[in-house]
Amino acid sequence: MDELLSIKNLSVSFTQDGEVNEAVKNISIEVNKNEIIAIVGESGSGKSVTALSILQLLTKQTTVSGQIVFNHAGHTIDFTKLTNKEISAYRGNAVSMIFQEPMTSLNPVFTCGQQVMEVLQLHKKISKEEAKQQTIKLFEKVKLPNPSTIINRYPHELSGGQKQRVMIAMAICCNPSLLIADEPTTALDVTVQKTILELLKELQVQNQLSIILITHDLDLVADVADKIVVLYKGELIEKGTTRSILKNPQHWYTKALLACRPVANAKGSRLPVVADFIESGMVSDYSSVISRQSPINPHHSPLTTQHSCFSPILTVENLSVHFEEKKKLFIKPKIFKAVDNVTFTVFKGETIGLVGESGCGKTSLGRAILQLLPTTSGKIILNGKDMTTLSPKILRESRKDLQIVFQDPYGSLNPRLSIGEAIIEPLNVHSILKNKNERKEKVMELLQKVNLNPDQFNRYPHQFSGGQRQRICIARALALNPNFLIFDESVSALDISVQAQVLNLLSDLKSEFNFTSIFISHDLSVVHYISDRIMVMHHGKIVEQGKADEVYFNPKEPYTQKLIEAIPGKKLVTT
Repeated sequence: MDELLSIKNLSVSFTQDGEVNEAVKNISIEVNKNEIIAIVGESGSGKSVTALSILQLLTKQTTVSGQIVFNHAGHTIDFTKLTNKEISAYRGNAVSMIFQEPMTSLNPVFTCGQQVMEVLQLHKKISKEEAKQQTIKLFEKVKLPNPSTIINRYPHELSGGQKQRVMIAMAICCNPSLLIADEPTTALDVTVQKTILELLKELQVQNQLSIILITHDLDLVADVADKIVVLYKGELIEKGTTRSILKNPQHWYTKALLACRPVANAKGSRLPVVADFIESGMVSDYSSVISRQSPINPHHSPLTTQHSCFSPILTVENLSVHFEEKKKLFIKPKIFKAVDNVTFTVFKGETIGLVGESGCGKTSLGRAILQLLPTTSGKIILNGKDMTTLSPKILRESRKDLQIVFQDPYGSLNPRLSIGEAIIEPLNVHSILKNKNERKEKVMELLQKVNLNPDQFNRYPHQFSGGQRQRICIARALALNPNFLIFDESVSALDISVQAQVLNLLSDLKSEFNFTSIFISHDLSVVHYISDRIMVMHHGKIVEQGKADEVYFNPKEPYTQKLIEAIPGKKLVTT
């Protein structure tokens, strides 16, 4: 194979307040023509910094050493030697990049078509009409529905998967030799993840592209990558063919990433985490780490006996949540049925998994139970009270027993409040405990329970990692000792090892606090691991429900089978 890109002894460091932080440490990577190479590692491993250094997209406070040699049109160019003006000729033209979050990468004030047309006109010097026709063809190529309509739509009018397809169309519009995809499927539904990765593989074959695929999840790259490079704390610790890395990993960190996936562990067992491998002296056989994991104490689940022996803590009867489209003159507004006549029961001590793709109504159902969304019809009976008929005062008092942990821990926390103030706030609102000192002691105790240092009481959200912020949100939700919790995509955007830590924490806390919960996610492997029963939601309706093992291993509905088929790594068997 001909070499397209050669990264030689690359080191990248950032200087802030006189302190030097080395983000990438002397790494070397080769990318051949018509090859997909995956760079894998957790947040902070240096994956994105490596990708951004290729196109010199790092800040001025950055020091880069080493070589980034690119072979283009018979010439060899060292990107590290080019000025910003010189490298701009290669950006988007010879080397293109798809960023992690399409909503922030797309300009909200321009239509999707305008943004792709702008790139075409800038690089190809063609007319507006010609750019429009090429954009429609590109949208067809990335399999967007109704391309001639979508070119006139704004980013907020498209789903996450559709926005990512627009980004891919923009990235390939000038026929680059190298495409860098930085976490292109993070927080997307498993089915959308699968179609996006299949699309990238298809485009790679059609356009004879080379692709650098950056991800924290080894499962995602199993079917598409030719080679894998594993980074840890800025260092390249292992590289090889996809098969050799996944079937016979050599480094303890690679073994840790493979071992901590829910899909690779038995239901009810404690998930291994990276810290276990470090504590074990970086063992060569990671099966010994897994065998040492103490099993999670099975909580008292009503599924062990007949439901009739237990009283339901939540009963939802014929619940519907409808939204009207914006009214137009002389046109009757359309009704969107987010939740359509849903009925189910949750028994004391249960964890119910609620799974489905984006737009199926999962979050609307969760927020309706909390009465954060108005219901169109039906009943929500929690602890014997119909939440839909309560007065605002009684509803406010009832919220002590019903809490939620949202998907985005940073957006859920007030950046102006320290984490201690954020956790103590609900205690103040509901006048829990006698005085300020008792409440502070309660917060310190909660921080310990979620494996955070009580000394961090006065720190602010931006001083914590994503996993730590999610722990803070869990501590705040538990502050009022609720008997019912809703977890809304609480682990979907976390690194795989951090996800394992949070899932272990939830299992431990459930054993201690004995709360009942609904766990909302698009990932069936995570839902299966954490839940007693699973409900599958599609177009506002519950299409299948049953015990977790029954739904996961023997799904009845075609839609459930489709979700399970799309789980990354389900067929991957590690040694």
